[in-house]
Amino acid sequence: MKITSLQMENVKRIRAIRLEPSADGLTVIGGKNAQGKTSVLDGIAYALGGEKYKPSNLRREGAVADTVIHIETDDGLVIERKGKNSNLTVTDKDGKRHGQAILDAVISKLAIDLPKFLLAKDKEKADILLQILGIGDELAKLEREEKAKYDTRTTVGRMAEQKKKAAADMPYHDDVPDEKVSVKELIAQQQEILGRNGVKQKLADDLEANKRHLATYKAQLKEITEAVKRLEANIAEAESADLEMEDTSELEAQIADFEETNRKIAENEAKRLREEEADDLSDQYDTLTKEIEEIRKKRLALLDGCDLPYPGLTVEDGTLLLDGKAWDCMSGAQQMIVGCAIASRLNPNCKFVLLDKLEQLDLETLAEFDNWLKENDLQCIATRVSTGEECALVIEDGEAQGEKVKIPMPKKNVSKPKAEPKPEPKELGDDDYE
Repeated sequence: MKITSLQMENVKRIRAIRLEPSADGLTVIGGKNAQGKTSVLDGIAYALGGEKYKPSNLRREGAVADTVIHIETDDGLVIERKGKNSNLTVTDKDGKRHGQAILDAVISKLAIDLPKFLLAKDKEKADILLQILGIGDELAKLEREEKAKYDTRTTVGRMAEQKKKAAADMPYHDDVPDEKVSVKELIAQQQEILGRNGVKQKLADDLEANKRHLATYKAQLKEITEAVKRLEANIAEAESADLEMEDTSELEAQIADFEETNRKIAENEAKRLREEEADDLSDQYDTLTKEIEEIRKKRLALLDGCDLPYPGLTVEDGTLLLDGKAWDCMSGAQQMIVGCAIASRLNPNCKFVLLDKLEQLDLETLAEFDNWLKENDLQCIATRVSTGEECALVIEDGEAQGEKVKIPMPKKNVSKPKAEPKPEPKELGDDDYE
């Protein structure tokens, strides 16, 4: 549905105007401030949107006559609000009367109140887009799941960093074994060596004694020949044995320092544990990162599969984005184009939008916006503080500049009075003649 003609009288600041908007693209209503430009849009919104859009002061201040709003559309509807209570009348092309319901079916509420969308919070804009796409609940579920994973990953990452830092600050000793030393084992080893040394000492003592005995026995060779042989055998055996004494100084030092050694070993073990914990948490962090990426892929795939109102639109973290840019990073033209695209998608039957304050766009950007509207078969009736050639209509003091408009009031059906019957002619008698 598009608006083909518009007439107003005594609406807010409007005295009387008549307008035939372009079938597509921009129709700019210009004029200086406080001349009645916005009043035109408010009148259209009230006529089409119903009582919730009724201005608090509808009738022009000082007006004697009632408010009149007359709108015709390309699908044959005639919408009128007039009279003391500005009652609504909707007539279709076949002459049938209707109420507000037929307008609600074809009018996009966003189209007649687009500034509300343009000024809405980021989340509200995103919710409207998701409502159009029908994926709001599923996307919200994925975003909640992603946030939970992200929060968990953040916590794990912090713990891993803490563990790594703690491990880095802990001492490590390269001069000790990996396992703690037992003082009992050291003493046992010492006793074992001392025992072997005692045996060796005895052998050494016996060797000296045998040598002395040998000297005596040699003097008495005959008597002790057999003894000499035996002693020689013993001496040969003793001399072949390892009689060098083993050093126990290292073990003695270890026994003396076992507590310090074990302390160092414990510190090494604690350092290894912190490093292992840090590695484990790092693995958890990497796993969560992969899971978050998978969720994001699902979310993007969900949006990629949708027929978006405008290329490059998406919703991320509850925020409406265009080519990755947030709303406040879009140009004024981009904001209006996105708003118009979403308004049109909310109700495809509604092919027009109302926009106020287009003076924020320069003429080049205005032309860009106009071209986009034409390419998408959309009609936009907008206001702009300007009296330039871009304006289809310039309002001054509530009227079209240089034109006095009088809206023709519909004729009332006045029934003619019935003619009184003529008297029957009477017969003339003799007295009637002179």
